[in-house]
Amino acid sequence: MISSAIRSSIQSIFPIMQSIQPTQNRSLNNARLTTINLPGGEVSTPVFMPVGTQATVKGILPRDLSDVIGASIILGNTYHLNLRPGIEVIREAGGLARFMNWKGPVLTDSGGFQVFSLAKLRKLSDEGVRFNSHIDGREVFLGPKEAIEIQDALKSDIAMCLDECPPAEASRGEISQAVDRSTNWARSCNSAWKETDAISEGRKLFGIVQGGRFPELRKRSALELQEVGFAGYAIGGVSVGESEEEMLEQVFSTVHFLPDKLPRYVMGVGTPTQLLQMVGYGIDMFDCVLPSRAARHGTAYTSTGSINIRNEKFKFDFSPLDSETDCFASQNFSRSYIRHLFMAKESLGGVLLTLHNLRFFVKLMENAREQIKAGTFAKWATDWTERYNTSSV
Repeated sequence: MISSAIRSSIQSIFPIMQSIQPTQNRSLNNARLTTINLPGGEVSTPVFMPVGTQATVKGILPRDLSDVIGASIILGNTYHLNLRPGIEVIREAGGLARFMNWKGPVLTDSGGFQVFSLAKLRKLSDEGVRFNSHIDGREVFLGPKEAIEIQDALKSDIAMCLDECPPAEASRGEISQAVDRSTNWARSCNSAWKETDAISEGRKLFGIVQGGRFPELRKRSALELQEVGFAGYAIGGVSVGESEEEMLEQVFSTVHFLPDKLPRYVMGVGTPTQLLQMVGYGIDMFDCVLPSRAARHGTAYTSTGSINIRNEKFKFDFSPLDSETDCFASQNFSRSYIRHLFMAKESLGGVLLTLHNLRFFVKLMENAREQIKAGTFAKWATDWTERYNTSSV
């Protein structure tokens, strides 16, 4: 049960939430610099984490993740790795980082989102979720203890609590029930985490705030999770069918209820402009499949907007993808050549665009850190966003 002190805090803060202004009028002056010390290394934030769902960032060597892209931390996924190759394989290898020969920290998602987006024939209960694998149809059970057992075997530097992630259109009652269940699962995850060696090894467990489009439910979720106590807090259940404006509103309204001195992480988003907006709100960590997925379909992100490299106008364009970046692909190959690779269906095209896009996202956060340090982030982010939006083709 939520304590009387926390309940009183909710009641006192609620009127403030009702008066929040539209997203476009919100200040970007809450951007901040933090450092997260993990067994796999130090992570400076704000930070973008490339997604290595199945122990690989598609098409990219682990060496290039650090040496070319500049990533300091990557993400793996409990759901996928538990199904294939299985936790016994990765445990025997010494953990996920060793298994994939990655020399830095790893954050692992608990699998809650994938269970609700990929798994077949789900049977949800307060104990967990029983589902059939989308790979081979076999029945699998995932509860809080199982999620922690898997992530402990993966040797996750940052593990996530199991949560229920309802779709954007779910009713208030359904989302309220998901908040209750996620909080109870978080308690069980925390208890299971304390029974491992993770804490003594410096590994961390984060809670995940749910609540959908309902501000009061997000407040309740955030404050109840703090009562349990975690090393960091994520904002989950965003970009699940709602508009961009609604997504940013949910992030903005939630961040005020998260501790100042602990990491804040928005899961599974977003575009370059969205990332800058959320950095301005005070978010520290991001992951998203967008840069690598878009690259495989021919989209490149540049400082003057996104481009579709398949476009005929790039056939004789021998300029770099982005003249303002230090990206390996931009420095060594032309738009014309990369377009040729895509039109010829050569896999190198996707590899080069993936290198470029991931470096673009990682570099964007590096630039954000420089601007925060200089005290000029809000103006820089506003100007950068305006230029990006007016230039995209």
